[in-house]
Amino acid sequence: MRLLAKQRLPGPIFHYIDGAADDEVTYRRNTQSFEQCDLVPNVLAGVEDIDMSVTVMGQKLDMPVFCSPTALQRLFHPDGERAVALAAQKFGTMFGVSSLGTVTLKEIGELISTPKMFQFYFHKDRGLNDAMVQKAKEAKFDVLALTVDTITGGNRERDLRTGFTSPPRLTPASLASFAAHPAWAVNYFLSGGFELSELKDYIKEGSNVSISIGEYFSSMLDQSMNWKDAESLRAQWGGPFCLKGVMSVEDARRAAEIGADAIMVSNHGGRQLDGSRSPFDQIAEIADAVGDKIEIICDGGIRRGTHVLKALAAGAKACSGGRLYLYALAAAGQPGVEKALGNLRLEIERDMKLAGVSKITDLNRDMLRWR
Repeated sequence: MRLLAKQRLPGPIFHYIDGAADDEVTYRRNTQSFEQCDLVPNVLAGVEDIDMSVTVMGQKLDMPVFCSPTALQRLFHPDGERAVALAAQKFGTMFGVSSLGTVTLKEIGELISTPKMFQFYFHKDRGLNDAMVQKAKEAKFDVLALTVDTITGGNRERDLRTGFTSPPRLTPASLASFAAHPAWAVNYFLSGGFELSELKDYIKEGSNVSISIGEYFSSMLDQSMNWKDAESLRAQWGGPFCLKGVMSVEDARRAAEIGADAIMVSNHGGRQLDGSRSPFDQIAEIADAVGDKIEIICDGGIRRGTHVLKALAAGAKACSGGRLYLYALAAAGQPGVEKALGNLRLEIERDMKLAGVSKITDLNRDMLRWR
């Protein structure tokens, strides 16, 4: 899927998906960390019937992986969030929609009936913040996830080299790449005007004025955001509430104290603080500290069914990821995302049988050995 995406997208668009911060050490580590942990399978466990369903933040999911919210999806395929939403619904899992989404919350709410998460960026414009919460309520979204690790933009050097912006802007360096992908250009210009659907009425940047994602985070988001703001947002939302981007035990404890239902242990796909720990590396110690008080989601680095099993055995309630479906979206739209989710589901089922477990709750720390 990654190779197909690379063939079909202009360089700046592909590298926005594929790249990360600084030397991309954390990005690579997010997946490599699973290789430092081995599964110890059991046998003769009677695994003809497998139940991989989980309940996360009150939402019943048919598989223990959901589609983490990601921005700008119509840059990767003209169907954008619509394609991912329908694919997630087919597999009975949750779909996360970003504040920087390119389809309205209202449309997604009308399109699917399966669980929906709205990912919230805390902007300086409090009127915008209030409007986004209200629109998510009106669209009957099930979960609100406040992203807490984007207090400023990460140093995404690939984006600096390629000149990536939203909306895309032609530069001397990128002109040849855009010209070499005419099918992308036709789809982009004929599929309707590109916009950040929930932001365009408040902020021109990103919809009508080109800006890099790093610049957007640094200039538009509220760097004074604190725990009191998070607690107030939870109360304003009034439903299942999650903090996305928690990495430390101390912050996990604070999240539980303010009444969050879950935390997504995440480093934003390695796109923010390079040199930070991988989510999987942190799951066990966070679970030991607060696993009985708050639900833990391992977000990032997931490429295989065995990765999911390891994260769940370490103490996560579920897993989520972005690139795992973004490459597929760029490669083939909704059928691509369905193929990626289908592959992952088949791997989880097969790996559960080979590990000797018939339901997710059978996974435990005794089945893991760290090297």
